[in-house]
Amino acid sequence: MPASEEFYRIKRLPPYVFAEVNALKSKLRGEGRDIIDLGMGNPDQPTPQHIVEKLIETVQKPRTHGYSASKGIPGLRRAMAKYYGRRFGVALDPETEVVATIGSKEGFANLAQAITAPGDIILSPDPAYPIHAYGFIIAGGLIHPVPALSAEQHLSELSKAIKAAPETPKVMVLNYPSNPTAQTADLDFYKEAVSLAKKHGILIFSDLAYSEIYFDDAPPPSILQVEGAKDIAVEVNSLSKTYNMAGWRVGMAAGNERLIRALERVKSYLDYGAFTPVQVAAAAALNGPQDCVDDIRETYRSRRDVLVDSFARAGWNVPVPAASMFCWAPIPEEYRALGSVGFAKMLMERADVAVAPGLGFGKGGDGFVRIGMVENKHRIRQAARNLKKLFSGANAA
Repeated sequence: MPASEEFYRIKRLPPYVFAEVNALKSKLRGEGRDIIDLGMGNPDQPTPQHIVEKLIETVQKPRTHGYSASKGIPGLRRAMAKYYGRRFGVALDPETEVVATIGSKEGFANLAQAITAPGDIILSPDPAYPIHAYGFIIAGGLIHPVPALSAEQHLSELSKAIKAAPETPKVMVLNYPSNPTAQTADLDFYKEAVSLAKKHGILIFSDLAYSEIYFDDAPPPSILQVEGAKDIAVEVNSLSKTYNMAGWRVGMAAGNERLIRALERVKSYLDYGAFTPVQVAAAAALNGPQDCVDDIRETYRSRRDVLVDSFARAGWNVPVPAASMFCWAPIPEEYRALGSVGFAKMLMERADVAVAPGLGFGKGGDGFVRIGMVENKHRIRQAARNLKKLFSGANAA
C-alpha cells in the first residue's frame, strides 16, 4: 500500500468541516484575541458537588481501581432503569434492556458497528449530529439523508425516503430534542415513526441526549413510551448535559433486547467500561437529589433569553429554541452568500465570536449556524455587542 494512500475506512469519511474553523480559532487565540466560544457544546458549569464527592469517596477504595464491566456495573444499570421508570414511566430490565456506555456517542457508534452490514441503507436526519451518519459510514453503511429542519418535515420525508430507497432501509435515526436544530417532537411523532418503521421492518435508533434540557412545560418524551417500540427501537442517552458531566463519559443505551445484546457483545471485545468510581458517581447522580438538574436547566433558559434578546438588538433575529443548549440560527440575508463556514470564519475574524457552521451537520445545514449557550450571560452580551459593531459597519458600508 503506497504511503500516501488513505486507509479504507478513513477514505469513507469526508473532510472534517469543523477543522478549518477550529484552526482559525486557535490561530486567533494564539495572537492574543479574546474569542467568545459559542461553537462547541461543552458545558462550562461544574458537576454538582454531591456527584464529585461520591467519586472522591469511591476512588479511595483500591478495589475499584481494576477493570470494570463493559456493560456497566449492576448498580449503575439499575439506576438507569429507575430513571426511565421515574421520568418516562417505562419499565426496563437492567440485565437485558440497559447497557451503560462511555457517553452516548460511543454507544451509538458501537450500536452501528454491531448491526450494520456493508451496503445497508441508513435513514439519517439532515442536519444532524455527525455521529448519526458517520457511525454507520465507518461501519460500511450507505447514508440516505432525510431533511429534518422540523419534526413534521422529518416524518413526511421519512416516508418519501423509504419509497425511494432501492431496498428496505435497515435503520432510521431520530434525535429529539435535536442537535443541532433544537427542535422537539411529541409522543404522537414517535407513535407515527414506530408505526412507519414496523410497517417496513426498519429498526429505530433514537438519540435522547437532551432529554432534561428543555424550556417548555412538557418534558420531551422517550420513544420507548410508545407501545411496542421496544420491539424495534433502542435509545441512547447521556449524563453529559443533564449533570454537567461531559468529560466523565457516561451514557446509556436502552430498549430492544436483541439490539442491547448486540451492543453488549461488541463492547465486550472493545472496552472494560468506564472507570468504576465514575460509574458509582453516575449512579449517585441518577439516584440522588434532582434539584441540580432543575438548576442547570434554568441556567440554560436564562442564557437563552439573554442571547435571543441581545442578538436581536444587535441585528440578528435568532429563533427561540424549545430545548437543548443550542440556538439554530439562519445566516442573516446579507451574509447568506458566504455559506456557513465563511460566515463562521468572518464572525471570528471580525467580531471575536465563534459559532459552529451548519455545514458540519450536513448539507441541509449550510444556511445556518449553531450557537452554543456555553458562556455566561456577561460573555453572551459581550458577543452581542461585538456583533452589533460588525453588522452596523456592514450596513453603513
